[in-house]
Amino acid sequence: MTREEAWQLLTTYNKEPFHLRHAITVEHVMGWYARELGYGDEAEYWSLVGLLHDLDFEQWPEEHCKKSQELMRQAGVEERIIRSTACHGWGLCVDIKPEHEMEKVLYATDELTGLIGAAALMRPSKSVADMELKSLKKKFKDKKFAAGCSREVILSGAELLGWELDRLLELTLKAMQSEEGAIEAAVAAL
Repeated sequence: MTREEAWQLLTTYNKEPFHLRHAITVEHVMGWYARELGYGDEAEYWSLVGLLHDLDFEQWPEEHCKKSQELMRQAGVEERIIRSTACHGWGLCVDIKPEHEMEKVLYATDELTGLIGAAALMRPSKSVADMELKSLKKKFKDKKFAAGCSREVILSGAELLGWELDRLLELTLKAMQSEEGAIEAAVAAL
């Protein structure tokens, strides 16, 4: 599957700028992680999984990670991508446990990218570029801030990866900082 085919599939079921921005953000974060963790030859695959992970969420939130499997199969998407996207709902809406390191990274960073994005919007710069780990940790501890971003899932994701929470926070912040220009360019092109 090419990026263009994945984008066409995504935009068939997603129109809201918020959902498209999230898909693009997770796409770029996943590609960054692939390169960072030594899976550079799989970066395109990691990125596609990031782009498509919430395929069904905008229209079928109550069937999240279930309806997407059906939609992807209808579109002829390979089973490997279907499984990898679905497992980020493990313990919430599906029983597909993340096994590959990529699946664990998606599970751990999906909610976290939302938290970091919300924290960036509160900054005068509206950017992650000048955000420090210390201020992100403060936002993470404030349960009222970006309350829709599950701290439990983020903590569970760090545990799945065998990482300290600080490592997950620091690397995901670094990923978003490194990819911010590309994310903003892709969003501006919507």
